[in-house]
Amino acid sequence: MIRQGKGKKDRMIPIGERAVQWIDRYQNELRAALAVGRHNTTLFLTNSGEPFTPNRLTQMVREYVNAARLGKTGSCHLFRHTMATLMLENGADIRYIQAMLGHAELSTTQIYTQVSIRKLKEIHTATHPGKVRTARLPAGAVERPDKPAQHDPSAEDVLAALAAEAAEEDGDEASPLVGS
Repeated sequence: MIRQGKGKKDRMIPIGERAVQWIDRYQNELRAALAVGRHNTTLFLTNSGEPFTPNRLTQMVREYVNAARLGKTGSCHLFRHTMATLMLENGADIRYIQAMLGHAELSTTQIYTQVSIRKLKEIHTATHPGKVRTARLPAGAVERPDKPAQHDPSAEDVLAALAAEAAEEDGDEASPLVGS
């Protein structure tokens, strides 16, 4: 049970087996030493045995994220956002993600679908069997390694690539797809 989490809301969320193992290790190896003489039921304690203040975990995570030099800034919310995005990309129903994040409105959770749609477009562009093959050059063209590849081919590029593929399949030099 998460008490007073994001938005000061309580919510029940699942916890993975690996996380449970780490919490057990913390409780067995560290927490008992931190809580000497105290009857505090708070799970996570500071080095002085006191419960974390509401912003302490945020501060610690922000410091670790900065120290890791991930190229991103953030704290606990970064992990929350990443978890939701990856779950969505791995096929989780958005309503389950909504419940886990504690969003009252589905529209709030749908922000994460924009990230997923971006990923979907990227995967489609990279893997679709009908994509324009950039390795093929039009007849008479010279490869220019100093010139960056185009990421968004024009309609003419697509038609030329289709014509080249059709010509290759037919064994012809030209294709009816290319107009004059």
